[in-house]
Amino acid sequence: MHPRKKHVLLILLLLWSSKAEALEPVSTAMGLALLAVGTGFLLRSISLSYETCSPPWISFNRTRLETDLDNKLFGQHIASSIILKAVNGFMSNTNPKKPLVLSFQGWTGTGKNLVSQLIAESIYSKGMKSRHVHLFTSTFHFPHKRMIDTYKSQLQQWVRGNVNNCERSLFIFDEMDKMHPGVIDSIKQYLEYYDNLDGVSYRKSIFIFLSNAGGDDITKTALEFWKAGKGREEIRLKDLEKTLSLSVFNDQNGGFFHTSLIDKNLVDFFVPFLPLEEIHVVLCAMVEMEARNFRPNHDVADMVASDMIYFPKDERVFSSTGCKTVQHKLNFYI
Repeated sequence: MHPRKKHVLLILLLLWSSKAEALEPVSTAMGLALLAVGTGFLLRSISLSYETCSPPWISFNRTRLETDLDNKLFGQHIASSIILKAVNGFMSNTNPKKPLVLSFQGWTGTGKNLVSQLIAESIYSKGMKSRHVHLFTSTFHFPHKRMIDTYKSQLQQWVRGNVNNCERSLFIFDEMDKMHPGVIDSIKQYLEYYDNLDGVSYRKSIFIFLSNAGGDDITKTALEFWKAGKGREEIRLKDLEKTLSLSVFNDQNGGFFHTSLIDKNLVDFFVPFLPLEEIHVVLCAMVEMEARNFRPNHDVADMVASDMIYFPKDERVFSSTGCKTVQHKLNFYI
């Protein structure tokens, strides 16, 4: 407890431990004055420590997001550009017409979860630990097919209740490719162009969906560019966007299968995450060493990257797991 707070509480305890009738008028007045001071201090302390739905707890930092994307996300020129523009434009708009809805597509280890974290950290002072950030993992939160109707009802209540408490809420749905079809449609109405629903406005919230679905199509396009001697930076969103939305929509085992979210064009951007090359894995290892307070060592990073599995097997172009296993690989070298 803060020393000043302890001091105030001690004085209050001493003053009010005696019977009220034994106190002289002057002492009573002094006690009330001190109680008012102490109460004010305590209320200020509570307001400073309890996270609210207003600054400084929620305040978008565009510079931080841009810097983090540049320094922590590698090989994702399309994703970086789309996300920075989309989030900045949305957070700068004081009267958006609908929530921001993003769908991150790509193989594991390419940076989808990382970017979700960076977005949270650019908006909320407590980042992913904010009470206004809500992470759902399909295999954990919605595991049983027989309970789909229950999940739908619970998800509606959860989203409605949290947006009612804070319109600047962030919802992240991981493993969309493993979610039972139909569950996510339960919140379709919250993503529409409604001013409010039963007095609750969802227009300032953000919904992010993470999925491996579409990863094959993204990899196929990246390989075609590589075989044609083109750099990955030449790949544009138009080369992938239509194929991505179709592959996700038609994935019978995924949460987006024939979903009205896609059919009604409620997803603002399908963001492709490209497969990573060895040079990107090296950069991930360097950043991880720095995060552990080790001086980045390029030789160690090279050894970590060389331990990865790449495909096609003979050419070793793309990492099969991206940067996902870098942390564990580093344990063998540092």
